[in-house]
Amino acid sequence: MTDLVALGEVMLRFDPGEGRIRTARTFQVWEGGGEYNVVRGLRRCFGLRTAVVTSLADNQVGRLAEDLILQGGVDTSLIRWVPADGIGRTTRNGLNFVERGFGIRGALGVSDRAGTAVSQLRKGDVDWDALFSSGPRWFHTGGIFAGLSDTTVDVADEAMAAARRHGVTVSYDPNYRPSLWQGRGGAERAREVDLRLARHADVVVGALGLAGPYPGALRIAADEVHGALASVAGLLPQAAVLATTLREVLSAGINDWSSAAWSARTGFVRGPEMSGVPVLDRIGSGDGFAAGVIYGLLKVGVDESAPESPDRPLAHLDAAALQRALAYGTAHGALVMTTPGDVSMASLAEVEALIAGGSAAVRR
Repeated sequence: MTDLVALGEVMLRFDPGEGRIRTARTFQVWEGGGEYNVVRGLRRCFGLRTAVVTSLADNQVGRLAEDLILQGGVDTSLIRWVPADGIGRTTRNGLNFVERGFGIRGALGVSDRAGTAVSQLRKGDVDWDALFSSGPRWFHTGGIFAGLSDTTVDVADEAMAAARRHGVTVSYDPNYRPSLWQGRGGAERAREVDLRLARHADVVVGALGLAGPYPGALRIAADEVHGALASVAGLLPQAAVLATTLREVLSAGINDWSSAAWSARTGFVRGPEMSGVPVLDRIGSGDGFAAGVIYGLLKVGVDESAPESPDRPLAHLDAAALQRALAYGTAHGALVMTTPGDVSMASLAEVEALIAGGSAAVRR
């Protein structure tokens, strides 16, 4: 039985290491995707059973993506394979070229993902009732998948509504990407879609992305986070938890890193504050945060005397449980920034040691 299912695109990430995309002669290849990274982290770091619903063109590039997903331990049985046409005229697999950045030079992503197999998913392509009746406890998707095309918005809506019908906890991450909305209504259209989909969610991570008139419209100071989350709560009265990372970019290699959350039961809760976090590769750290928060809500938010309780994961939520979930998310996201690639290479022991105040001293 699967614990968690994600819906999203899985791309191949091409990483020039310390160099630049435009001058590279070799690339390290990883897999990655905003929604996929969450279930990958939950499988490899936190030991939960996860699966991804996606679609890939059935050629050697798609099979490479599958092989990388398999190495991450994520169930591939829900992948929808589409026949390739030889040159990607009608369907293809997504590519993402990413520079990590250094010092005053920020990270840079260049996506090559139009017309991908997953962007062509439509309502009715997936039997969501059969999937959710098989017993998963949690479903996650986000604004990156929804931003791929007009049809993926409807697929996400269909999936989230089905999950709620089956009593599955639903999370959503707005994860605004300007490149996905360029020529398709921009930030204003992205906000419309986010609000439509987030109204299905029990948990919204990256919730500050919904503050203001459109994504990125506001620069929210630390002392304004409480009010901003409260304003989002007014838009999403059904959401049980609104969580967000808090990042101050001192340079590409040094970030101040923290988190906060709000719920009707607990009010405003702050997560751990980590100043001057050294960053090797920040891509995927927000997804790492989401994975840690979900793990915390599944394992800490449930009655601790019965950690495998069939109750809904948020049934026993209190301030201490929410703070603990933020600690898992903040620590995991910080560790994701210490390794290359989108996906987590951290262990649960490392996450818990960091929560407990562990240092970077050598372990032998």
